[in-house]
Amino acid sequence: MLKLGIIREDKIPVDKRSPLTPAQCQEVANKFNVDVKVQKSEVRIFQAEEYLQHGIAVVEDISDCDILLGVKEVPTEKLIEGKTYFFFSHTIKEQEYNRELLQTILEKKIKLVDYECLLDPKTNQRIVAFGRFAGIVGAYNTIWTFGKRYNLFNLRRANECFDLDDMKSEYEKVKLPSIKIAITGGGRVAKGAMEVMYGMDILQVTPYEFLNERFDRPVFAQLNSHTYHVKRDGSPYNRNEFHENPGLYEGDFMKYAKVADVLIAGAFWDPRAPMLFTKEDAMRPEFKIRIIGDITCDIEGSIPSTKKPATIDDPVYDYNPNTDTIEPEFSVESNITVMAVDNLPCELPRDASESFGNELIENVLPHLLEGDTQQVIKNATIAENGQLNDNYKYLQGFVDGE
Repeated sequence: MLKLGIIREDKIPVDKRSPLTPAQCQEVANKFNVDVKVQKSEVRIFQAEEYLQHGIAVVEDISDCDILLGVKEVPTEKLIEGKTYFFFSHTIKEQEYNRELLQTILEKKIKLVDYECLLDPKTNQRIVAFGRFAGIVGAYNTIWTFGKRYNLFNLRRANECFDLDDMKSEYEKVKLPSIKIAITGGGRVAKGAMEVMYGMDILQVTPYEFLNERFDRPVFAQLNSHTYHVKRDGSPYNRNEFHENPGLYEGDFMKYAKVADVLIAGAFWDPRAPMLFTKEDAMRPEFKIRIIGDITCDIEGSIPSTKKPATIDDPVYDYNPNTDTIEPEFSVESNITVMAVDNLPCELPRDASESFGNELIENVLPHLLEGDTQQVIKNATIAENGQLNDNYKYLQGFVDGE
């Protein structure tokens, strides 16, 4: 019988999530006729007793398992030679901080399947992700930040709530003035953020209304790429062209920055694309935004005020646009307060784990355990038998230190 192991999250800072909940482990064992084991953990949100109640063994040594499922990167010293691993490796963009991780995976002849690369063969869209919960917690944290900065209301932090339903009970405390909130993106992250807006009874308006009308209540607008990019040669926006060659476009976000009080950034950013705004834009007197919830958290990326990642324990800092430096939060009225926690789903680990596990069971495990006829697993396999797979040969220079 094939053995499936849920590994302990050993990366620091600690992560309480699990790729499968106790009930889902039992479901997987029964549905796919596999033996599921869980490695002991002091930090996982689900206790050992919960797994045992569902008939799942909790062990220290998972080296006899054939396939190992985690969430975050595995520390190099914990990697077991010759095994098949599933986790978010953060290597496909040649992230410098994980070069050694990929080198070790090749040295130990590990088969690495990256969740980020698991795509629907028809739509080419990701089939497992934590994006919705990044959006939910990111939007909640942004409103929490607004309340703190202006001393309007006090919410419990998301990580202080038992689960999403408990967090939603805080919504009734939110009393916002007639502010305008801009949300960028159209994917899971933006949709998660919009869930919070609806839950807090914040009215959605069109981008046109956002720019041109005044409201006597808080409102938000969802901004997709076509609303804040224009073709350099003046020709119409073309979605496919923008994604294939974003350098042909320039940013047009400043018109929103002149009327928005809050920005929640949830759009994927290609380094070839224009920045959302520049340091010079932020210095302009008509730049109105004073709270930024950067869910994407691309350091020195599309948003120049995101100078470093924040943490769950210390979630915000101020950005001084005049000096392009970080200052203590809520220190100066002219500063921009930035919420840029880079592991937001960790604040609601129960719900995030359950949602991710459902997608894993529905969209991934059938390909893994019942035959990969559509090559979903193969196409997401970065390395195997000490070699980079064809789709990832471009990483060889990165591995070699070039």
